[in-house]
This record gives sequence, C-alpha cells and structure tokens, in this order.
Amino acid sequence: MNLIKKYNVAGPRYTSYPTVPYWDATAPTIGRWITNVKKSFDETNASDGIALYIHLPFCESLCTYCGCNTRITVNHAVETPYIDALLKEWKMYLKLFGDTPRIKEIHLGGGTPTFFSAENLKKLIGGILENTVVCSDAEFSFEAHPNNTTTQHLKALNEVGFTRLSLGIQDFDYKVQEIVNRIQPFEKVEKVVNEARKIGYESINFDLIYGLPLQTRKSVIDTINKVNLLKPDRIAFYSYAHVPWIKPGQRKFTEADLPIDEEKRALYEIGKEKFSESGYIEIGMDHFSLDTDSLYKSAEQKKLHRNFMGYTHSYSKLMIGLGVSSISDTWYAYAQNVKKVEEYYELINKNEFPIFKGHILTQEDLIIRKHILNLMCKLETSWEQKEEQCEAVYNAIERLSEMENDKLIELQPFHLKIKKSARPFVRNVCMAFDARLWKNIPQSQIFSSIV
Repeated sequence: MNLIKKYNVAGPRYTSYPTVPYWDATAPTIGRWITNVKKSFDETNASDGIALYIHLPFCESLCTYCGCNTRITVNHAVETPYIDALLKEWKMYLKLFGDTPRIKEIHLGGGTPTFFSAENLKKLIGGILENTVVCSDAEFSFEAHPNNTTTQHLKALNEVGFTRLSLGIQDFDYKVQEIVNRIQPFEKVEKVVNEARKIGYESINFDLIYGLPLQTRKSVIDTINKVNLLKPDRIAFYSYAHVPWIKPGQRKFTEADLPIDEEKRALYEIGKEKFSESGYIEIGMDHFSLDTDSLYKSAEQKKLHRNFMGYTHSYSKLMIGLGVSSISDTWYAYAQNVKKVEEYYELINKNEFPIFKGHILTQEDLIIRKHILNLMCKLETSWEQKEEQCEAVYNAIERLSEMENDKLIELQPFHLKIKKSARPFVRNVCMAFDARLWKNIPQSQIFSSIV
C-alpha cells in the first residue's frame, strides 16, 4: 500500500487532452470554430454519426459533494425559456451541416435533468430530433435523481428513444447522505429501478462515490450490498474530488471528515471485491459492468471510447455540447459554452454561439490524445518508430522508468501496457505523456488527488 501514498498526487481526470486548465489562453474565433465543426461533420456524419451532450443545470437543492455546474432553484418557470434557448442553439449548428445529421448518442446531464417535467423533456428531444436521422445503434441516456424521477419521466423519455438511465446514488448511509445534503432512501431508488425495467430500459447505471465525508468500510459494504440487490447493469465507482477552492459547497465539511490515502483506497478495493463477487467486471477506470452490457462488450472488442460524458461503447468524432458550460469536441478542437444562464440567454438571443473558451489541438496534442485515450480505454498503447521523434512520447518513456521499476507497467519498444493490478495508477501513467502539464507545472493546486 506504500505505492498509494507514493502516487497519490494531484492530477487531471483526463476526460480530454489537453485538459481544460491547459487549453490555449484565447478561445478559437467563431469563424475557426465553425470551420472545425464543418470539417468534423463532413468526415464523421456518414460513417459514425454525431453525439450530443445537453446540460440541464437546474437543481432544487445543492448536493455539497457536487463539482458540476448547477443553478439552485425551486422555480420551475425556468424550464421553458431554457429549453427554447437549447433548441435555438441546436438550430445554429444545424445551419452549419451540409447534410442531415445522424444522431449516434444523446446524453442529458446536469444539474438534475429530471428537474424538468416529463412533457418539457419530451418537447426538448422532439425538437432536437426533428430534422435528423437516428442511427440504428444509437444510445440515448439521461442522469436521474431518484427522489424526483417519476413514471411519467421514464415513459416520456423511453417513447423518444431513451433506453439507458444513470441514477445518482453516491451512498446509502444516512449520515453520509445528510452531510452531503442528498437524502434518498433505498426504497425510492428501488421503485425507480423496477419501474424503468418494467417500461423497457435496457441498461441502468448507478453512480457511487468513495471517499465521501463520514464514509467507513462498514457503510460502503452496506451500500454495495443494497446496490447488489437491485443489480444495475453498470456501476461507476468514482473517487470523490475534493476541490473546495472551486466548489465552496464542499466547505460544509473539512478534510478531517474525509477518508484519505490508504483508507480511501481501501474503500475502493472493498467495493471492487464485492462487485466481482456479484458478477461485475472492471472496465477501464472506476467502472464495472455485467457481461451482458454493451460497455463490457465494447471493452472486450477493444472498442471502448471515452469523451466528456465518460466511457461509452460508441465512437463519434464530433460531439456537440448544448447548454451552459457544455463542451463540444470536433476531435481537432474544443469549445466550452459560457457558465451563467443569463449570459447564455443573451448570446443565444443574438444568434451567437455562446462559446467563451476553447482550444485548437496541435499535431503533438493529437498524438498525445491518442495515447491517453488508449491508456484510459485499453490500458495499453503503441507508437510507431517515427513517433519517437515526438518529444512528448520520448519524455514519457523516460518518466515511466520508475513505474516500470515498481512493476506497475510493462514497457517494451514501441509498446506500453498497464498491469491489471496497477489500475489505480492509470492517471499517473497518462500524466507522464502530458506535455502541457510538464511544461507548466501548477504552482498551486488546481486538481484533486488521483488515487
């Protein structure tokens, strides 16, 4: 367990490369962004389709562990103007496309998507799909809060193509729920799961977090025992990211309330063991699935993909993010929308793309991105001899010598493999390739701890 202390440093989670803090200081011009979107659409629409991430930021109360961009309100009059703005933004993108978009993936995230009424969610998706073609293997998913997800929500979204939902569980222990301000009894979760299966949802995911305040080995075991009773198809078992300098709500508790280092990692290992006993297989990092789920099948076929929405079984080069704070990815460039609802409305009403920052990837960025994606999804990567001329690859090999000595990786000419026992350190391996991080090591903490 000494390796946990050794490698438990602050580092990125690598939902992208370069990571957001290392994007270029100036956002791409709107003209350059439009050019990138058109290029990616032309290259990928016919073969792979496109993905959509739609950010619905509203929540009725603040979960203090949360690191997402949210707007807390109990005023549901905000629903209609926000949906109208989302559909206007989507129409701005439709005008850029030279052909009918083929939708491969839609994910509703938040915030709390089920803050919105079933009718309004159906109106939103109906508007999005109006001038599109849905791919035969498309996957539509949404994040749901067990406390406010109704049968009407489940039916309405299923009727417009949603077959997967992700329930934010985090922990079933009452003390933990209380301190993070998310009290949701097991019975409510059970009711939503049973109803979703009855309606015909094909895949149900549970989001769990280890390292939350007041969590103990006993509480984690109890939580996972309850999870196993409901047998979700997928489980995301995330490490809690303590970033109170970014999310002040996390100051409701202190570091003294948090399990750290070996104790925190022990919570993960307990969970991993119990998931394995119940037939779950570890996929990538922090994820587990049954062997009947598409995530497992894509991992077995070496087709697992990772984007800003997390792991997915489908690959789309172009991902359009709609709504406040959403990030779009053309593969060659990133762009993030403004984070405040009022500013978002102002720009949309002026028919302007609501982008406030982004990044155009260099050739070196694209090489590094490929390797980090391989490591995240396949736990291995290879490079051609000519790529050794890329300084970042050469430097990564040098930096990884210590991890090789610690028997965490297998390093061969033109090939790197992470050992199964070294999954806790995947992000450390990725950091070795992160040229932008090494060129500008942060002087203050901007990332949470890795392990």
